[in-house]
Amino acid sequence: MSLLTIYEDNNPSKREVIRDFPAMAERLDTIGVGFERWEAVSPLGKNAGQEEILAAYAPSVDRLMKMHGFKSADVISVTPEHPDKVALRQKFLSEHVHSEFEVRFFVGGRGLFFLHPDDKVYAILCEQGDLLSVPTNVKHWFDLGAVPNLKCIRLFTTPEGWVASYTGNKIADGFPRMEEFLAQSQ
Repeated sequence: MSLLTIYEDNNPSKREVIRDFPAMAERLDTIGVGFERWEAVSPLGKNAGQEEILAAYAPSVDRLMKMHGFKSADVISVTPEHPDKVALRQKFLSEHVHSEFEVRFFVGGRGLFFLHPDDKVYAILCEQGDLLSVPTNVKHWFDLGAVPNLKCIRLFTTPEGWVASYTGNKIADGFPRMEEFLAQSQ
């Protein structure tokens, strides 16, 4: 189940939890973040590849590509067996920004985004069916978990794809990682 937890950026123990999807989307909209639910136009098998996944979500992907000028879309899949899972997790765990907005659609599995647009930190647990659009230059980090299981469609406006500018702020170190977040959220 998707979940939004809002923390004071200087006090991670003070938090507000929102579990209702429309309320989550409405709250995220106040900071310019898009949060939607998508459904495949055709069923997907567990081992569906990039072409099959992009075809299943083509109407939604095409709508966003036209609306925002995206040039490409791909699918990233990280499983517990992925040989670079530790390095990939570490790459995303520090606060950073992008010069383009970041759009992720969760085809399967889950991941935990932390957004730091102001004096709050918004933790969004995204799961299958969730689409998150993070505006340009919004400080954030992402945790795919120690035992990752995610498959996401990524949309890009630049040919370079994912390029981060790290802020140097160690704020992410003061917030729960995926496993601790899940334990706190039950």
